[in-house]
Amino acid sequence: MIPRRALALLGLALAACEGGNGGGSPAGPAGPGAPGVVPKIEGCDVFPADNPWNRDVSRDPVDPRSDAYIASIGASRFLHPDFGSDPGYGIPWTTVPLTQPRVPMSFDYADESDPGPYPFPPDAPIEAGGDRHVLVLDRDNCRLYETFDSHFVGPGWRCGSGAVFDLRSNALRPDGWTSADAAGLPILPGLARLEEARSGEIRHALRFTARRTQRAYVHPATHFASSDRDPDLPPMGLRVRLKASYDVARFRGAARVILEALRKHGMFLADNGSDWFITGETNRAWDDEDLNQLKSVPGSAFEVVQLGEIRR
Repeated sequence: MIPRRALALLGLALAACEGGNGGGSPAGPAGPGAPGVVPKIEGCDVFPADNPWNRDVSRDPVDPRSDAYIASIGASRFLHPDFGSDPGYGIPWTTVPLTQPRVPMSFDYADESDPGPYPFPPDAPIEAGGDRHVLVLDRDNCRLYETFDSHFVGPGWRCGSGAVFDLRSNALRPDGWTSADAAGLPILPGLARLEEARSGEIRHALRFTARRTQRAYVHPATHFASSDRDPDLPPMGLRVRLKASYDVARFRGAARVILEALRKHGMFLADNGSDWFITGETNRAWDDEDLNQLKSVPGSAFEVVQLGEIRR
């Protein structure tokens, strides 16, 4: 995560977790633009059916600047799974019950962070690499707690920033606020999770990174992480989808499931990092040979879903 006051970190790239419940509950009519089946994690619906993360955008209009945005990210560069069986990759997460003790939190960017206490156990898994995200789901209250640059200092945690999301609500962060992610978005709802992939369907958008971004954001993002005003650069919250014309018949396993999700739900630009790096959970059970198929998908296979108001 790179708050706009820490632009010196723009060059940083995103470098055994508990699995979620891959099931879902009916939530209205299926079809493009309509809510379908809401994803679940540990019994919690992950946002309401009409939340942007759960929208079918397969037939939404293409943004007029799509070609320029894709070119800036890299039409000839390739998708890259930034996760796999190596625990040094991906983002770990954990769940806790209602009874988990709340501990004090301190934040470097306190004015854009939700104050503690948070239900963080002292051994909560920390993402490997520089971002050091911690993601904790209170499964009884369906509240998600996420932090960036996280360090346990006993009895609480010292972090760069922190955000709390009520998974039963469509509420966004305040405009101009970061989260544990540069774009002000939640992280866990956008991860590719193994149990979902094995179920044969990922029912939500995913998240990805780009090296250069615009000093702008579009909802559901609420924060930018750049000083560059080039209109051809992608704003945070930009949503891309796999083109309907791209043939996925040659892909198998989790890679095929992920590509189908990218065709239907797309993925949000959530952070500065390596171009076209897509994020999943840390899990030793991922099949790396399977995931490596994604590395053959070029940026030109994607298009930008028409954006809403670009906020600067």
